Amino acid sequence: MTVRRVMGIETEYGISVPGQPWADPVLTSGMVVSRYAREHGLRATHGAWDYSDEQPLVDARGFEMPRGQADVSQLTDAEDPALANVVLTNGARLYVDHAHPEYSSPEVRSPRDAVVYDRAGELVMREAVQLLADQPPGINLYKNNTDGKGSSYGTHENYLLARDTPFARVVRDLTPLFVARQVITGAGRVGLGRDSERPGYQITSRADFFEAEVGLETTFKRPIINTRDEPHADPDRYRRLHVIIGDANLADVANLLKLGLTSLALTLIEADEVRGALTLRDPLLALRQVSHDPSCTATVELTDGRRLSAVQLLWEYRELAARHLDREGSDPDTDEVLGHLDRVLALLEDDPMSAREDLDWVAKLALLQGYRSRDGMGWEDPRLRAIDIQYSDVREAKGVFARLERAGRVRRLTTEDEVRRAVQEPPVDTRAWLRGQLVARHPDSVVAASWDSVVLRGVGGAARIGMPEPTALGRAETAAALEHDDLAEIVAALAAD
Repeated sequence: MTVRRVMGIETEYGISVPGQPWADPVLTSGMVVSRYAREHGLRATHGAWDYSDEQPLVDARGFEMPRGQADVSQLTDAEDPALANVVLTNGARLYVDHAHPEYSSPEVRSPRDAVVYDRAGELVMREAVQLLADQPPGINLYKNNTDGKGSSYGTHENYLLARDTPFARVVRDLTPLFVARQVITGAGRVGLGRDSERPGYQITSRADFFEAEVGLETTFKRPIINTRDEPHADPDRYRRLHVIIGDANLADVANLLKLGLTSLALTLIEADEVRGALTLRDPLLALRQVSHDPSCTATVELTDGRRLSAVQLLWEYRELAARHLDREGSDPDTDEVLGHLDRVLALLEDDPMSAREDLDWVAKLALLQGYRSRDGMGWEDPRLRAIDIQYSDVREAKGVFARLERAGRVRRLTTEDEVRRAVQEPPVDTRAWLRGQLVARHPDSVVAASWDSVVLRGVGGAARIGMPEPTALGRAETAAALEHDDLAEIVAALAAD
């Protein structure tokens, strides 16, 4: 059994212009992307993305939504020359998405690598803010998911799984995990309700914005399970699970467990090991019950009549994993995830506040409770909301999380060196290696790229390199071809291999 599979994270960053609440977020997001690209000698045009294989309206339930019925936000395959887009040398995509700058990490093969490349995105955004600081009043970014005033934006996870896994089984057996894992993946939020209309503190920033159990939408009528069937890979072999219900995590342990626990559950589902044993009676109600209870003692009802807390639900998944591991064995990546999972679940079970070094929502709550005790603040105090936002500020000197981490109050799993290296270099064991290397070595010749293609000019006109297998075209397979200076020779060598 393993947590290893092709995965990645895409994060829309909150954006603001100090003193200018009326500033156009699309324009300012474009400035973020364009300025960073210009600094690194990359082209930032929407045409830099290859949309030919994208199918955002294909539904995993077996149909395709008519284009005329789709909301404009769902038409992610429509080119808009006004929006900035760039493919980075690390294989990631930096672009404007729904009025936010978004960093989509390159595809990787382990939860830990996903954490490293997600943190690389934080450095990309931090540098963009620094580059724009000399253009008063400047632009600032936040790695969060809501502005506390009714707006929410996404952090989406992506996991490749076997196409022959029935999607109905995925919905049935993954929904309870998404409800329960909030106690690990939540980023914390001051305020209850979509508009923070009720005072209080909750575990996640996104729970109050979900209105459906299953659906194709991502920006409205948000579902717990998203049904977009767009694998960006061989559709006969793979399905890509597009997860929209997570929070943006800054803490390494929370991020590692978000990815590792979900991948572990998918392995169980592929093997049909869950079999509906943890099905919830009302998932949407349970979602809010868990998020609104920082004590982690609230119970949710299962269809078999049992009532379990979120922590108890996660222990149930852990027990299923243990049985599977006894039969199939493990590996170092899985052992790392399970080691942290066992430790964190034990902490949450004993006293949630003891997990403050590992989980964002607990670290933030501990900080806010300190201010509340010192200054007698109620949860309706606007100063607490300001601290909530400041927690995710990307600026090293201003971000509250950054200060906590520097002070050793948050556990770090990654190193600064490997994260900085990941800003420039792509993963060596996926097709992101070829994508990133072509951008780095031949930036003027890369006309467009996508997750499963790179289009080059100067090869008798243009050549499109298809990359339907995410685990192919890594460093070992492409090293010899990339040594050629001539693009035609590179394309010929890749074709021969």
